[in-house]
Amino acid sequence: MNRRALLLSAPVLLGGCAAAQPRADNATLVRQLTDTELAFARTMADRDHAAFSSLIADEAVFLMGGRPLRGKAAVADYWRRFYTEPKAPFSWKPDHVQVLDSGALGYSTGPVFDPEGKQFARFYSTWRREDAAWRIVFDDGCNFKCS
Repeated sequence: MNRRALLLSAPVLLGGCAAAQPRADNATLVRQLTDTELAFARTMADRDHAAFSSLIADEAVFLMGGRPLRGKAAVADYWRRFYTEPKAPFSWKPDHVQVLDSGALGYSTGPVFDPEGKQFARFYSTWRREDAAWRIVFDDGCNFKCS
C-alpha cells in the first residue's frame, strides 16, 4: 500500500472507531435516569435552583395542571418561587422509571410529599438524552383530587 492510499484511508478508519462506541444496556440507562431524577429532586432539598434549571431541556414543557409553561426560561422562572425559603415546600422521589431501548427517551413517576412527609400528589416526567446527559422535556403532576 502506498503512502497516499494510507493517508486517504486514515480518516475512514478513525471514523469507524469513533462510531463503534458500545451503547449502554437498558438496565444501565434506567439506573442513569433514576440517578438523574434523584439528583433533580435533591435540588429542592439542597435549595439549589441553578442545579434544578441545569436539568431542564431548552424546549421543556411543564404542564402545570393544564396551564403549560413552555421553555427552560419560563419553567426556571416560575419554579424559582419554590427555592426561596430555607425549607423545601415539597419533595419527590421516583418509584417507577423506564427507558426506551434506544436510550433516547425515558419516563419517571413517583410520589410527591409535603414538608411533613405525607404524600399529596404524584409526578410524571419525560426525559430525553442530550449529549449523554438526561434533560427533562415534559413534566406534570396530579394531586389526589384529580382523577
